[in-house]
Amino acid sequence: MTDYVEMIIDELEFLSFEEREIILAAAPVHDLGKIGTTDLVLSKPGKLTDEEREIIKEHAAEGAAILGILSMYHDAANVVRHHHERWDGAGYPDGLAGDAIPIGARIIAVADTYDAMTSDRVYRKALSHSVALAEIRRGSGTQFDPRIVDAFLRCMHAQPVAIEVPNLRPV
Repeated sequence: MTDYVEMIIDELEFLSFEEREIILAAAPVHDLGKIGTTDLVLSKPGKLTDEEREIIKEHAAEGAAILGILSMYHDAANVVRHHHERWDGAGYPDGLAGDAIPIGARIIAVADTYDAMTSDRVYRKALSHSVALAEIRRGSGTQFDPRIVDAFLRCMHAQPVAIEVPNLRPV
């Protein structure tokens, strides 16, 4: 996921050196708050209940609280807190929208979503690269900052992609 973040950052020439450093510090620890979440919820193979979903949603604020007390991560804490905000304001924990969401959080949101979709989970198999890219594109302007999506898509189209081969078993 951090590699995707770095690819996006490299594509966004308007970021300062300091912004880049804050975002790169936040990327590998963005889900730190999940250490306080029970494995019964994190590893649940089926659909989460509303209560379980609320428990999961606490990880962004909890991770920011932990990082906020560490001087080297003080600036990254705000990025971690807001990495589940949505461009349209329907995210959490604070319902921020548009440019009110820290740029680093907007970048991590795209990279983390792609990484999650293309990784196996206990509740589903990984989605293909092309399906995941289509989902990211579909979320542009609602879930994600369109500028970040555009940068991500440019990066991904410039990268060589493994050929997707179906799992064939001998008969």
